[in-house]
Amino acid sequence: MITITTVSGEADLIGILDLQRRNLKKNITAEEANSQGFLIAEFSMDYLKKMNEAHPSVIAKRDEEVVGYALIATPAARIGHPLTEDLFNQIDSLSFQGIPLNEAKYALVGQLCVDKSVRGMGLVQQLYGRFREELENEYDFGITDVARANSRSLSAHNKTGFQVIHSIGYGDLEWDVVLWDWRK
Repeated sequence: MITITTVSGEADLIGILDLQRRNLKKNITAEEANSQGFLIAEFSMDYLKKMNEAHPSVIAKRDEEVVGYALIATPAARIGHPLTEDLFNQIDSLSFQGIPLNEAKYALVGQLCVDKSVRGMGLVQQLYGRFREELENEYDFGITDVARANSRSLSAHNKTGFQVIHSIGYGDLEWDVVLWDWRK
C-alpha cells in the first residue's frame, strides 16, 4: 500500500535523494528520458534539509521506501541551489493576471518525481493534492518549471491544473514556467 505523507526524518530525505539520483537525466538513457521523463536538478543533503526545515515536503511511501515526492521550496529555501534561486528570480520578474509575482505569495515545486515502478497509478495527482493542502492557506500559487522536452511531466502538470505562464531558456533546454492558481 502507498501512503501520501510529509517528510518526517533523515531516512525520508535519503529516500528522496536515492529516487532523485535514479531519475537524473545524466543517469538514464536518452530513450528512457524521452518516454518516462527526467530530472535535471541534483540537490545536496544540506539543501534538502534546508527546504524541509522551512516546510516538510510531500512524499509517497510504499512501506518505508520513498516512491514519489513533491519538494516544497518556500521563499525561506530560495538561497542554496543555483537552479532554485534562478527560478525564484525568473518568477519574480513575471506577472499573472495583472499581479506582479514578486508581490504575490507563492511556493515552488522544487522537484517532482515518481518511481517508475508506480507510475500510472495517479500518484502525481495525489502528491499534488497533498502539496496544495499543505500550502493553500498560506500561499496563492504553486509554481514550477518543466522542460519542454519532458512531455510526460508537462502532461501531468496540465492534468493537475497548472498552466503555462512563461517560457525561459536555461542550459540547452527550453522550459515552461507553470502556475497552479489556488485562489479559486
